[in-house]
Amino acid sequence: MSNAVPFTYTAGELFAQICQGPDFVLLDVRNEKDFANWSVEGPNFFPYINIPYFHFMEDVQDSLAKIPAGEKIRIVCAKEGSAKYVADLLVDNGFTDVGYLQQGIVGWGNLLAPRLVTPPEAPYLLYQCNRPGKASCSYLLIVGKEAMVFDPARNIETYIELAASHGAVITHSFETHRQADYISGGPDLVRETGCTMLVNKLDFDGADFPYQEVNHNEIFAFKAGGPEVRALHTPGHTMGSTCFLVDGKYLLSGDTIFVNTSGRPDLGGKWEAWARELYLTLMLRLRHLDDSTIVLPGHYTTWEEADDELLICGRLGQLRRQVTAFRLPHEKKFAEFIQENMRPQPGVYAEIRRVNGGWLKVSPEEANVMDLGKNECGASNYGKVGISAEVQRAATD
Repeated sequence: MSNAVPFTYTAGELFAQICQGPDFVLLDVRNEKDFANWSVEGPNFFPYINIPYFHFMEDVQDSLAKIPAGEKIRIVCAKEGSAKYVADLLVDNGFTDVGYLQQGIVGWGNLLAPRLVTPPEAPYLLYQCNRPGKASCSYLLIVGKEAMVFDPARNIETYIELAASHGAVITHSFETHRQADYISGGPDLVRETGCTMLVNKLDFDGADFPYQEVNHNEIFAFKAGGPEVRALHTPGHTMGSTCFLVDGKYLLSGDTIFVNTSGRPDLGGKWEAWARELYLTLMLRLRHLDDSTIVLPGHYTTWEEADDELLICGRLGQLRRQVTAFRLPHEKKFAEFIQENMRPQPGVYAEIRRVNGGWLKVSPEEANVMDLGKNECGASNYGKVGISAEVQRAATD
């Protein structure tokens, strides 16, 4: 028996280690179904093993034999308790470097990892807040003592603390659309900070919380000057989908444009009508934007879409040339592309949409469960339609 004791690590520490170059084996002790449905992912490869915790209860030695001896072991479970149980077993059987994830996979699912988008010389700060457990991105824009948030997740403390670190407070919280894959933190931000929540009424008509309506071509500005934020109504993913153009340079595209595809127009159950709207958005409503515009999407499919700084982004001109959704010759072909790539949406999406309208109230624990899992918002199966990492890097050079 070794003198070692298992230790805990946070989701943020796990993500940082994966980004820097992991030197451990990740052991997931959830059941096979949950593991197959969703697991920890990152920009670098790391060895990953799935051995359900109940296997350790039934046959300790057989389970231990599947774990490489002499390696650093990091354990993940659903809520933390099972991982601690297995960590204690490993230490009791001679493993010397064993850690288990605080809050389990829920902690991973709620993690936000901010990265600065704007160059050092820019007169404002634009952060992409990557949520690796959901493969989604939200944004924080800071000018002087004011900050605006776009598509916030429920982990609102990250935005509040990041703004405060620059001497700013959050004054506005924008939604690009009513999300189906995760629960918005917008209403919580309003209650916590007193900021104004801004949405397109087409998606939030009758919502059970206060909001200000956003209109096409409406401009939002900061008291201290700085960049203008222009709202662009871009229906298709939803009828209220709205992109936000920051300083004429950065397009916060929500679920309208991703780096490797467009958003799905079928989640609302009206795929033919919405596919036509999405086609018009891609081909007509956004055609005035310059090819140099940097697209900052609400989701991604794989880490191959990240650039060398691990930002999820792409130049609009490159996406127009490379992404299938942009290159289809006419509306009929676009509709066929959508139809061929349609797949069932997760059943929880209907409930999340109700939560995001304020019509369904859930506890934080229920929200954690509803929020688990990678997004399913792109108009193609994962990896089926995309561009290579090499092409993507060229898009942002």
